[in-house]
Amino acid sequence: MKRQLMLINGEWVAATDGGVIDVINPATEEVFAQVPGATEQDTIRAIKAADDAFPGWAELAPAERGSYIRAASELVMQRNAEIGRTMTEEQGKPLLEAQGEVKKAAHILRYYAEEGERAYGRIVANSEADTESRVVYQPVGPAAAISPWNYPVELLAWKVGGALAAGCTIIAKPPSLTPLSPLLFLQCMVDAGVSRGVVNAVTGPGTVVGQQLIASPLVRKVAFTGSTEVGRKVLADCGALLKKVSAELGGHCPLVVSRDCDLEAAIRAAVRRSFRNMGQICIAINRIYVDQGIYDDFVQRFVDSTRELVIGNGLTKVPCDLGPMTSREGLNKAKRHIADALEKGATIAHGGQQPEGEEFRKGFFFEPTILTNVNHDMLVMREETFGPVVGVMAFEGLDEAIALANDTPYGLSSYAFTNSFDEADRLCRELEAGNVAINNADAGVINAPYGGWKESGLGHEHGPEGLYEYLKVKHLRLRFLHSGR
Repeated sequence: MKRQLMLINGEWVAATDGGVIDVINPATEEVFAQVPGATEQDTIRAIKAADDAFPGWAELAPAERGSYIRAASELVMQRNAEIGRTMTEEQGKPLLEAQGEVKKAAHILRYYAEEGERAYGRIVANSEADTESRVVYQPVGPAAAISPWNYPVELLAWKVGGALAAGCTIIAKPPSLTPLSPLLFLQCMVDAGVSRGVVNAVTGPGTVVGQQLIASPLVRKVAFTGSTEVGRKVLADCGALLKKVSAELGGHCPLVVSRDCDLEAAIRAAVRRSFRNMGQICIAINRIYVDQGIYDDFVQRFVDSTRELVIGNGLTKVPCDLGPMTSREGLNKAKRHIADALEKGATIAHGGQQPEGEEFRKGFFFEPTILTNVNHDMLVMREETFGPVVGVMAFEGLDEAIALANDTPYGLSSYAFTNSFDEADRLCRELEAGNVAINNADAGVINAPYGGWKESGLGHEHGPEGLYEYLKVKHLRLRFLHSGR
């Protein structure tokens, strides 16, 4: 049984009451590790540590802060195998993909180590010749990072990188389902030499840790990634204290496939973005709209390509494409959406059940599932499944495709494949999402802003925008007296 402690003021500690949280391997359903179940008192200590450390960290030159972040990035790369293996054990994604996530997290840290030196202000001319205005940016203060279980290291790196580069200290709340790999990631910050209290990590339920982080007046910024339902409460609670907040929330992302497209490329993208990480991605493709002229061909080739995906325990079957889902709760939700669609007339073109065989006797495994004959009365076409289920629907004309794609309260990412310049232009302008990807399935890159429209969030991560979320603006108006003139 592995036991990992949490990080408060530079020390690895247990919960004050000795409470623990079990960590389950989703491929075997076995408890293989425990982490502390923090109390309110533990969380308050972590907040105080971050507040005490803030002035010293904020006063460092951006280049000096960057040197620590770069050193941590190098340690993350060196420990890639260990962190990745631990992630596969607790989250389920295949080992090579988990290690790829860790490498990406290291790259994110390197990016923000450099971007922190580019938080430029500006000088604004005034109407009087002897007066000018300066606009400067200063760190907002201690920040809370509440990150999700589906990408437990990468999405934490978004927050840690931006916060530390901006001059903020941080209190991280790793997800209770997957706390181990985030703690190993944060160990790299400590070993890189950051001062006590600059980075803290408190493991425990959101009702205890999360609520305390949000309610504390010492925490001046909250970065949250999670469901829209929980995000609404986070935003409301932060609003009561007028606390700065960024929230990346749920999505229900469409893919539009035009008749005039590279069909093979569209199918590769559909398979990858629908089923990668068992569909447990905020920017996963949830629904696909295909021009009726190529609909049948698309569905058949989509099914054929999906059938080639290899499912297995990410630690023992290397390489494989898909591991188990991370929790039984998520598995049951996917089944519920499928049952609802079938009851309302949908057809299963592929999947729809747990895979057969001794290796799948335990674990939260499920076949990637393609549904046809779907409509917008079905849950799968209206709610985020967060599982390996996608509906495919035909459309007549681009007007209908755009209307269907936008028929959702969410607006995180949208995808489209077309070789028509005019269609691409319309799709870029008219799809209602914070991220639109044309002829590719990667809606986010670290050096460009990433955020949602409508009920998919508020604020941004990635890019300079992700850094400025941790900065506050100050206007300085100076008059030069020119004594003796």
